[in-house]
Amino acid sequence: MDDLPISKRTYAFLTLPNYSLIALTNAIEPLRMANRVANRTLYDWHIVSLKGDPAVASSGLQVTPTIALADLGKVDILFVCGGIDVRDSVSAQLAKALRRRADAGGALGALCTGGYILARAGLLNRYRAAIHWENGHALREEFPLVALTSQVFTIDRDRYTCSGGTAPLDLMLNLIEHQHGRHISHQVSEQFVLERVRDSQDSQYVPLRAQLGFTHHGLTKVAKLMEENIEKPLSLDAIARRTGLSRRQIERLFQRYLRCVPKRYYMDLRLRRARELLLQTAMPIMEVTASCGFQSPPHFSRCYRQHFGRPPSAERRRPAVAQSMSPPGN
Repeated sequence: MDDLPISKRTYAFLTLPNYSLIALTNAIEPLRMANRVANRTLYDWHIVSLKGDPAVASSGLQVTPTIALADLGKVDILFVCGGIDVRDSVSAQLAKALRRRADAGGALGALCTGGYILARAGLLNRYRAAIHWENGHALREEFPLVALTSQVFTIDRDRYTCSGGTAPLDLMLNLIEHQHGRHISHQVSEQFVLERVRDSQDSQYVPLRAQLGFTHHGLTKVAKLMEENIEKPLSLDAIARRTGLSRRQIERLFQRYLRCVPKRYYMDLRLRRARELLLQTAMPIMEVTASCGFQSPPHFSRCYRQHFGRPPSAERRRPAVAQSMSPPGN
């Protein structure tokens, strides 16, 4: 992939009122740096708003120059940039403009809560999509035809969606690698002092309180105890004694609020920790096995494969870019 032919791509970022400036910046800066390290123009970009006036970000800042959506020519991907109060940005005019671009074959994307706008326009129906975890529950309820994921970003055919914060940086670095090779993407990540670039298999960290929708003291206490005892997992009876809850109470809480048994939740915690160690350290698999509380490498490998669809040894060999990605222009 390092010898891919050079072809310039143009992206546009449709800024909505109160959009997330950190999400926008994390999307644009990798493109700028890719141009710099390649010493040629690999990417152009435009800042867009519905009427052409600079939108005010949630931080109170504005980005110029900004052009009107109607004046935007053909681009490879148009990203809708959301932030707080995204529902206030919904309008028939905006939805119509986005549908027109989709009908013309244009690829669409979304940063942070921008996916809500695409969903309202019917442009994510039967697509996999990612959105900031705070908006996940509402989106699932309101748009049952959207296959919402918990991933940091999702690429499904001509839809490119990601959660907020630094997730757009990961999305762009994956696109850069897919389009211009690993050498360029690695140079960009080195310039930004990144230890690891997340891929489309990485999930957002969703706080337990967000999963529950409210704070349940007993359940959060159990979960915290599990997180603190990864290397030497505690039995459910030991957890019950330490938390002052009965075994049956804990089982009911997990089933009612998390739709799983405590053992499954605990296993997921340990496997996520194992994946972090495999991707972010050079620890031998034997040490990862012990650090995450597994009795033997075969047991660890079996559990890991069941959860992630591949053995631990394949985690370090596989390329960062999902094989199913097919960005426009390729």
